Amino acid sequence: MGDLSSNCTTSIMHLPDDCLTIIFHALDSRTDRESFGLTCRRWLHIQDFNRRSLQFECSFTVLTRTSLSGKSFDIHTFHLHRLLRRFQHLESLSLCGCRELSDSGLTRLLTYGSNLQKLYLDCCFKVTDYGLSLVASGCPSLTTISLYRCLGVTDKGLETLASACLSLKCVNISYCTQISDKGLKTLTEHCRQLQAVNISHCDSITGIGFGGCSKTLACVEAESCKLTPEGVMGIVSGGGMEYLDVSCLSWSVLGDPLSGIGFSSRLKILNFRLCRTVSDTSVVAIAKGCPLLEEWNLALCNEVRISGWQAVGLYCRNLKRLHVNRCHNLSDGGLLALQDGCRSLTILYLSGCSRLTSIALELFKSHRPDVCIKEEEVMSIKPNWEFR
Repeated sequence: MGDLSSNCTTSIMHLPDDCLTIIFHALDSRTDRESFGLTCRRWLHIQDFNRRSLQFECSFTVLTRTSLSGKSFDIHTFHLHRLLRRFQHLESLSLCGCRELSDSGLTRLLTYGSNLQKLYLDCCFKVTDYGLSLVASGCPSLTTISLYRCLGVTDKGLETLASACLSLKCVNISYCTQISDKGLKTLTEHCRQLQAVNISHCDSITGIGFGGCSKTLACVEAESCKLTPEGVMGIVSGGGMEYLDVSCLSWSVLGDPLSGIGFSSRLKILNFRLCRTVSDTSVVAIAKGCPLLEEWNLALCNEVRISGWQAVGLYCRNLKRLHVNRCHNLSDGGLLALQDGCRSLTILYLSGCSRLTSIALELFKSHRPDVCIKEEEVMSIKPNWEFR
């Protein structure tokens, strides 16, 4: 009877920490998981110990690209130090929009960053090369880093990071205007598991830093960059490219600079929007050489004429989404070629094509009821890549 009485006083509070951890992970409801730590200090410790991701409210201001002048909660060095001491096993940390965070705020990563795999520092304007050196020293397991608009980061910081974090797969350095091909070259030489790189709006990058990149590199965003033909060849040199955005290119050469460049046969999504000098020569070569192409944005590519459209219709058998907005040399004959070919096409973004007649458009709709015609351009979201 004494033993039975003793057993009756046993409660869940007598369970060891590993059992409580199993219970915590078994909770299906997000609300229940977030409320777990409200029970007592011990349960709060269990919850903190098992937290793997941390994102602050100020992050959402940046992610939705609202005005940076608006008031929002900001993380200072003191706050971050306390939080990293509390959540010591984080695998993902987003500090996007923490404009007051300085390099010293990242020193705690030297102690608590060993498990960190993803780090987002978008619009952390006060972070410089020194802060990136702290990241490099404290986060050897890093696979994803976003430095969008980190204007204080230069080639030196990127080189330090690339030399220490050899497992990097996704790197966003868009709008990092002080980074050039030199820093990019170090990144591609050291990080041989790279899958995705965003260099959009980096005026000092021509693309040659990609030369000799690993075949794992499958995604490059280079919107509004000053790429050279040699730079584009460097981007595709690995042979594994699946998603390429070279929209709004500012070419430093005359004619069609993409002519003669062999694009990856694995290419699935290609954005040429506002590449006004792209000609039939390049379009025909890509249509023939990229049989897996599923989406192609040729909006405002005014040098693409009848032979280019015929090649798209004839060879792009897997093409599902095609953008031809404001292509002034898309005529009735070109639309007919798309109508008779591109048997997998489901969406055609079409507007502002001055040479198209209403009759040709109605015939297309009649013969291809399986194709939805839209005016607004929306590019597909990149699968499995960590850009913001």
